[in-house]
Amino acid sequence: MKKSFTNVLLASFITLSVCSMPACGKKSTATPATPDKPTTPTTPTTPLTSDVAMWLTTADQSQAFTKQNVAINFGSGAVSGPVININAATTYQTIDGFGYCLTGGSAQVINLMNDTEKNALLTDLFATDGTHIGVSYLRISIGASDMSGFDYTYDEVTPGQTDPDLKNFSIDQEKTDLIPILKKILAINPNIKILASPWTAPTWMKSSPIGANGFMGGSLNTAYYSAYANYFVKYIQAMKAQGITIDAITPQNEPLNANNNPAMTMQANEQATFIKNNLGPQFKAAGITTKIIAYDHNADHVDYPTTIFQDTAASAYIDGSAFHLYAGSINALSPLHDMYPAKNIYFTEQYTPATGGFGGDLNWHVTNLIVGATRNWCRNVLEWNLATDPNYGPHTDGGCSGCKGALTISSSTVTRNVSYYIIAHASKFVRPGAVRIASDYLSNLPNVAFKNTDGSKVLIVLNSGTSQQSFSFKIDGKTATSTLDAGAVATYIW
Repeated sequence: MKKSFTNVLLASFITLSVCSMPACGKKSTATPATPDKPTTPTTPTTPLTSDVAMWLTTADQSQAFTKQNVAINFGSGAVSGPVININAATTYQTIDGFGYCLTGGSAQVINLMNDTEKNALLTDLFATDGTHIGVSYLRISIGASDMSGFDYTYDEVTPGQTDPDLKNFSIDQEKTDLIPILKKILAINPNIKILASPWTAPTWMKSSPIGANGFMGGSLNTAYYSAYANYFVKYIQAMKAQGITIDAITPQNEPLNANNNPAMTMQANEQATFIKNNLGPQFKAAGITTKIIAYDHNADHVDYPTTIFQDTAASAYIDGSAFHLYAGSINALSPLHDMYPAKNIYFTEQYTPATGGFGGDLNWHVTNLIVGATRNWCRNVLEWNLATDPNYGPHTDGGCSGCKGALTISSSTVTRNVSYYIIAHASKFVRPGAVRIASDYLSNLPNVAFKNTDGSKVLIVLNSGTSQQSFSFKIDGKTATSTLDAGAVATYIW
């Protein structure tokens, strides 16, 4: 989970290099920054006739996910500037959705809002009526994450005791904030996909944890592999009893990171053994169809899922692998797909820092995630924490103290930050079931294109250059032209 801010990372946001953040432990003592406050633009009242709708966000926030009143029409005339050729007949992966991680802390600050503002916010985020941004995928934690107010699992016992039969198992802790918020979300969008990941097993299941309370570090004791598999079964069944379907799980968040709070390490060979001997068979015996997704950590170690996929007994139970980008290159995911084309790839987390700037973060995340992750076969893209208070909390002692939420919530006042806009540019228009289609990648105009199930097309383009750029996009022999300021991102829909 969230990690410590470094000069290298901040430089990567500025230069758009591959993220070089250390594999874990994101912590900061930075003074809380003022949340991003976009200016609402004035637009003409008479709409222009246009073949293509355009939604724009600029680096200076003068336009913040605003529909443009411009005429962008397809024709057969001369092109202007570089050309992005689009071929809808060449298709790639199916898209499951775009969204955020609904941490325990996120659920808490949202749930503290008054009912009117809370319902309005959740409608804006999750309604699929075409008016709102239509978030279609969430990640939640199994027990506490570092963006929870305190450490907990669903089966803690008196120190020195164990509970291999899980007689004390209970998800009651989630009935205060997370489950009520999830129920409201499901009432708005019953089809949203939910992925769940643990930051640690119950402390009594661990060998050699770090610190006195057992929540940091350590690894899963082999004596409790069966009990831990049963822990997942009970969790999925308990959430189902609350009306919440868990579409997928990962066995461990950031399994190579011992230094977060909570945290637990799980090496590739350990995860393969756990899946093939315990988790997979117990899911099958219980009739659970929840997907098992391996790894869930940085793109610098694609060897981790590769090792698991090479174990055919483990691989039989695994849908695919999940990635973050605090280290490594997003382009490392395509070779993994080429080696194992039947295994799906997911992008499950990336934070924006309290010390970051709107324009730099917008540029880096659109380039590497919205464009980069999907062009490298990811079925989803998730930003990290959905919401925080003005002090970047709640978080555990040692958890991320400088992770900027997509939303900053103070009482019932909501400020939309850069992650909100990053996801909105895709989630509103690229709906579940869409397929990525071929488009030319241009170095100063990183882009990605999709075709929805209703036949509509979507093109997302960023001007990563330092000056205004006119360009054309061509499909089916017809061309349309647009212009973007430096650092601006636009979504085009037709």
